[in-house]
Amino acid sequence: MAIYSFRMQVISRGKGRSATAAAAYRSGEQIKDERTDETHDYTGKSAIYGSDVLLPENAPERLSDRSTLW
Repeated sequence: MAIYSFRMQVISRGKGRSATAAAAYRSGEQIKDERTDETHDYTGKSAIYGSDVLLPENAPERLSDRSTLW
């Protein structure tokens, strides 16, 4: 039997953290932060078991790209 687990964490820009960097790290992808013009590249990270973007039915298709979303 599978046991569900959920963990939520607040990423605070005021504390010097970046939500874009956190999203890139957790997904193992490369994402460019348009605000700072910095690229966060975690494509070499291993142990990524799943990374999906779930959208409502009416959402624009362009939002399925994580870089566009963030």
